[in-house]
Amino acid sequence: MTAWSAMVRARRGDFVLDVALEGDARTVAVVGPNGSGKTTLLRALAGAVGVEAAKIVVGGLTLADSAAGLSLPMEQRGVGYVPQGYGLFPHLSVLENVAFGLAARQTAEAERAARARAMLDELGCAGLEARRPGSLSGGEQQRVALARALVVEPRLLLMDEPLAALDAAVRREVRASLAARLAARGRPTLIVTHDARDVRALDARVVVLDRGRVVQEGSLDELEAEPANAFVAEFVGVE
Repeated sequence: MTAWSAMVRARRGDFVLDVALEGDARTVAVVGPNGSGKTTLLRALAGAVGVEAAKIVVGGLTLADSAAGLSLPMEQRGVGYVPQGYGLFPHLSVLENVAFGLAARQTAEAERAARARAMLDELGCAGLEARRPGSLSGGEQQRVALARALVVEPRLLLMDEPLAALDAAVRREVRASLAARLAARGRPTLIVTHDARDVRALDARVVVLDRGRVVQEGSLDELEAEPANAFVAEFVGVE
């Protein structure tokens, strides 16, 4: 299984994120109160924000090592990132959205289109290629965003509340589909969520952030047995 580790220190005004994590191909659910640093962590791993210090290693490849003066640019990290709201380009077609990351890697145009079509088909989005994101349902947008992240064959997948915008029925359907896709691919994945049902469905290990620090790690059952604070107790439904 692909091993990874990350030490990240980043400052945003008075807020300081200072975390150290490690894992394998099992999905990690990052949870915590609003403002605890979840999105900042994902963006730092992706290389989308500056950091004070970092060492990020995935599958033996060092993505960042501030002590050695190394920080690979975002397009060279091999990281798939699904931001809040999916981040699809409204002026591009579905096919162009999915192929976008391949263009940044200088993949030939014909190969970009073929790989994008294949990924859309794999995720049940065949027939959507010519449509614009604004005409898609929430579930369709989520699948297109996931296709865009996966088509580059990322060594690390980051997803920031990918199910939050979906209604309850669609969320259940997409949650089950996402769990199957992640299990089949076996790639390190970090997913930010506010719903313990997501954690359970994805069989994820949980990392709890609070004020930029890790305050608890473990399985959902372990958190239920001994919640570290009031947020964790509420998250897992312990009175």
